[in-house]
Amino acid sequence: MKRLSTIIVEDEFHSREMLKSFLREYCPEVEVKEEAKNVEEAVQKISTMKPELVFMDIELQSGTGFDVLKSLENLDFHLIFTTAFEHYAIKAIKFSSLDYLLKPIDVEELQNAVKKAVDASSDNSQQDLLQNLMSNLSGPTNANKKISLATAEGVEFVPIDQIFYCEANGSYTNFHLTDNRKLVVSKNLKEYENMLADAKFMRVHNSFLINLQEVKRFVKSEGGYIVMNNDAQISISNSKREEFLRQMGL
Repeated sequence: MKRLSTIIVEDEFHSREMLKSFLREYCPEVEVKEEAKNVEEAVQKISTMKPELVFMDIELQSGTGFDVLKSLENLDFHLIFTTAFEHYAIKAIKFSSLDYLLKPIDVEELQNAVKKAVDASSDNSQQDLLQNLMSNLSGPTNANKKISLATAEGVEFVPIDQIFYCEANGSYTNFHLTDNRKLVVSKNLKEYENMLADAKFMRVHNSFLINLQEVKRFVKSEGGYIVMNNDAQISISNSKREEFLRQMGL
């Protein structure tokens, strides 16, 4: 069995030892070869060893895991973030379809994240995901941000201002884009509702999450419905009507 060469970047001794213990016991696909306790050490060891997998604590005593990423020339490894709390950057991490584990680490979540790393070790998409993360973290506005969407054909990086609306499709979500394409993504609408809440998107119906900046008009007749800039007619729930009108300044 092929084992992923791995580095753990973690400044807390107890957390580092606990993660190593879990990996030894539950994740035989992983071989921990190095550990790093701060930004400088992490940059040096990752650059030298060129691991296939890195566990990266977001908050380090000498900086952050993002400082490590900014200092590396090549981001050609699978990355799993670890953090002790709901960090401000979790949304950006989700935007880029990267994995993160909340401490104390749950074994099942750890195993699932490692499995994804093993499955992805033969493609180059991780480098694109990491570059998208760094771009999103440095972008000043939502208009600059891209969301990574895993489709049957591969991963697409879509600027969020190019999304008309998202439509529930069972356990999938249909993304309707401003270039008239439709992308089918294997995550449910609730996940994207949480992810896009700060980007002027609103869940107006069980089946629809819309970009409020792409609304053309609101029609009061027939119980009320929304017309988007691509002329799509979107149902609105009675319970969401007042909030929608408030958001639109009506």
